[in-house]
Amino acid sequence: MKIFGDIVELLTNGEPFVLATVATCSGSAPRHVGSRMIVRGDGTIRGTIGGGVLEARVIEAARGVFQDKSPLLREFVLTADDAGQLGMICGGTLEVLMNRLDPDDSTQLRLYETLAATVRGQKRAWLVTRIPGQGSEREGLEQVLVRSDGSMDGGEGLVPENIQDVMRHRGGGRSSIVDSEGRRFVVEDLCDQGTVFIFGAGHVGLALAQVNGFVGFKTVVLDDRKEFANRDRFPAVEEIVLLVSFPTAFESLRIDSDSYIVIVTRGHIHDKTVLRQALKTGAGYIGMIGSRKKRDATFEALMQEGFSREDLARVYAPIGLAIGAETPEEIAVCILGELIQVRAEKNR
Repeated sequence: MKIFGDIVELLTNGEPFVLATVATCSGSAPRHVGSRMIVRGDGTIRGTIGGGVLEARVIEAARGVFQDKSPLLREFVLTADDAGQLGMICGGTLEVLMNRLDPDDSTQLRLYETLAATVRGQKRAWLVTRIPGQGSEREGLEQVLVRSDGSMDGGEGLVPENIQDVMRHRGGGRSSIVDSEGRRFVVEDLCDQGTVFIFGAGHVGLALAQVNGFVGFKTVVLDDRKEFANRDRFPAVEEIVLLVSFPTAFESLRIDSDSYIVIVTRGHIHDKTVLRQALKTGAGYIGMIGSRKKRDATFEALMQEGFSREDLARVYAPIGLAIGAETPEEIAVCILGELIQVRAEKNR
């Protein structure tokens, strides 16, 4: 979440602001629970919770929070007319939690530095936020970072046993609301965005790497050509792997259900070599570039090696959404669209 980096930047620069977070939503809502927007003292924003009339109302409410410095949970009801302005069919109801962050509060800065580092490192963790109760907006906001090993940061006012109960009852999606001991908590999965492994550093791989980060994917580029797999060509990706060879490409990789394998090498033989290894992993997505004729020939060869039709049914091929893409940049967009679609379905 880039927003955590923005929070750290502003606090480090000595600027107070209001952080607005979608705590609950029902019906048709423009953004999911956990969406964040920074409202600065001059009314300008970073991030978004949906745009249009909703953001205008939140910005207005944030002015009061900025002045009195007390957390506020406010309900916003979107009418059919409001929804129409946001491109939705019908209205919905959201609760937005607003709290002021101050640079002189070292506890807040440390928490968000930890959150930003956790997201950058794709380390499995959850952010648990206690939602202020009705009529109790003056109480301090409590948040705690819970790691996959059970360790925690922050949340000095929260009882560990209570947090453990919250974690046991969390949902399986990107975020969920949990009731525990008469209080409500938002539980957000911080590292559900996934890692895209791009096999092939050619034109399509380059174009895809350039847009992946915009939607939160961590990107790893792999190729066996030094003149392609280098930091000059891919300055912004998280990792570049110069392979000894494609047949050994997976030897040092950690692939799980949050891994998205994109096969766009420079030739059919390399594509088949990578696909053969990918099918033996638990990757959440495997996509291979090429025509249907190439796909069928590759699948037939792999079945002769012992792979089943069920194994091959996991593969998205031809890769990407069917939008008539032709150029490397257009193909990258259609691949990214498919990756977003698969991730969204997984997080429901």
